[in-house]
Amino acid sequence: MESIARAFPLGHGHSVTSSKLEVMPPKSRPINSPSQLTIGEVASRSGVATSAIRFYESVGLIESERSEGNQRRFQRSVIRRVAVIKAAQRAGVSLEVIGRALSELPVGRAPSRGDWERLSRSWERDLEARIARLVKIRDHLTNCIGCGCLSLDTCALFNPEDELAESLAGTSKLESVEMESG
Repeated sequence: MESIARAFPLGHGHSVTSSKLEVMPPKSRPINSPSQLTIGEVASRSGVATSAIRFYESVGLIESERSEGNQRRFQRSVIRRVAVIKAAQRAGVSLEVIGRALSELPVGRAPSRGDWERLSRSWERDLEARIARLVKIRDHLTNCIGCGCLSLDTCALFNPEDELAESLAGTSKLESVEMESG
């Protein structure tokens, strides 16, 4: 105690002494808990960039906790959630639809095979409709010159049965389709 008093003299014979020691209970999840992963570990294990992991978190697709140093810590179940997100994206499912589906699953639990089967079945109708549109485009692509200006009266893609004869002329349909998709 004398060395502390010598190191921090207050003058007039007074010195600094330590106050009552406060003992904090251990945290329920230590920072290096094997059940938690850093953002780098999640990215490495899932094959997704850390920026994508942060984005998924920002839009509510996945969740993390913060360490004392304000670093993200993810439950291991996030790896499977990211796999579900990526598989659904590859099938053309929007992040909004994926988010609604994931919000129905219990938080903190990895999606199960049954969860995936239920989710993927719910997306089948939309996927089938998109496939049908693509097949139609593929099958009629040779008759289409891309802009519709020379084949508008017979275009099976943009104007089946010349539905637009009264309202459009020239490349107007192509321009409206580009605006809708852009």
